[in-house]
Amino acid sequence: MFNPSDFPKPTLIPVNGVELEVFEAGRQNARKPIVLCHGWPEHAFSWRHQMAALAAAGYHVIVPNQRGYGNSSRPTEVTDYDIEHLSGDLVALLDHYGYEHATFVGHDWGAMVVWGLTLLHPKRVNKVINLSLPYQERGEKPWIEFLEAILGIDYYFVHFNRQPGVADAVLDKNTFRFLRNLYRKNEPLKGPEPGMAMINLANAETPSGEPLMNDDELAVFVSAFETSGFTSSINWYRNLDRNWRLLAKVNPIIQQPTLMIYGDRDVVPKSENLSMFVPNVEVVNLDCGHWIQQEKPEETNQAILRWLEKQNAI
Repeated sequence: MFNPSDFPKPTLIPVNGVELEVFEAGRQNARKPIVLCHGWPEHAFSWRHQMAALAAAGYHVIVPNQRGYGNSSRPTEVTDYDIEHLSGDLVALLDHYGYEHATFVGHDWGAMVVWGLTLLHPKRVNKVINLSLPYQERGEKPWIEFLEAILGIDYYFVHFNRQPGVADAVLDKNTFRFLRNLYRKNEPLKGPEPGMAMINLANAETPSGEPLMNDDELAVFVSAFETSGFTSSINWYRNLDRNWRLLAKVNPIIQQPTLMIYGDRDVVPKSENLSMFVPNVEVVNLDCGHWIQQEKPEETNQAILRWLEKQNAI
């Protein structure tokens, strides 16, 4: 387990009209930037097991708490969390360090941002590494409308949009219990239950499976969300249909060399047509659930470093 006191101290960096709380490793490795983008409801700390390994391999590791998270800015307007703003933050972060482009790594919602960044600003991304969430094809219907038709009004993506503020209040009231119940591994398979999954987790007295992290590690996430609340991070979900419109005219094919890492027991489904949209992709499957880089840190590091070494040799 990781001692939180070993995590790097952050710097607040002004970018794109906000401030981002940024953690770094390997600053001496200039000209080899790699940016790690967390998911929901996470924190830069979710990359704690990767930072030292990547720095030791010669990379300048840059790990922001993205807007809405940790001590980064939390704008009040929902539209300030669309893909243009989120990807613009990362472009401005590269500008701050004087980098023309970088390798970007994303997990969960961070992967969604990295896919969008690569579509909107392809010259700023030289390689893509994404975990859990594969490329999402832009279909004929806006994403929330599409998900509502298939999964119903209680599906949490839909609920966040159709009932704004309801889930936020429950999660804010039960921050510790929600995060304790969410960050689990080796959970038994179970069918869908009625109600909204995230609210159910926040209200559940007893967690399933095994804890993903020790109490000190969990406390980092709990403290961060007790300070920030959940609304700003949930606002990312409230821009899914706006993002659908913003991506209407971009070339949907990602040409950059890409590594896609799946957890075989992740609830997020694997893509059946990934190579159609990401032709230069290599896929790695790990025996784990959703929290891939935290549940299988060594295996994740090996997969990333092996793939990067191969790409750099080309």
